[in-house]
Amino acid sequence: MALIVVDVMPKAEILDPQGKAVTRALARLGHEAVGDVRVGKRFELRVDGEVTDALLAQVREVADEVLANTVIEDVVGVSAVDEAQAAR
Repeated sequence: MALIVVDVMPKAEILDPQGKAVTRALARLGHEAVGDVRVGKRFELRVDGEVTDALLAQVREVADEVLANTVIEDVVGVSAVDEAQAAR
């Protein structure tokens, strides 16, 4: 089994109230160095066989069609990940 990670983020022009709430909470906790937070989504897809460029392209299509609301979100990453890295 291989692992493919898809990262989805709100479009830059879309207000991110959850990110703003996290930013304010971090400031209250004394982490003033953090200036802005944007909250997105991470999907982990386990697939059979080898991860090829064709498979990554197919997963990208799935991400655009199903995983992201493309009106307000962008798929910002589709990549194969070592299972050991994903467990961290």
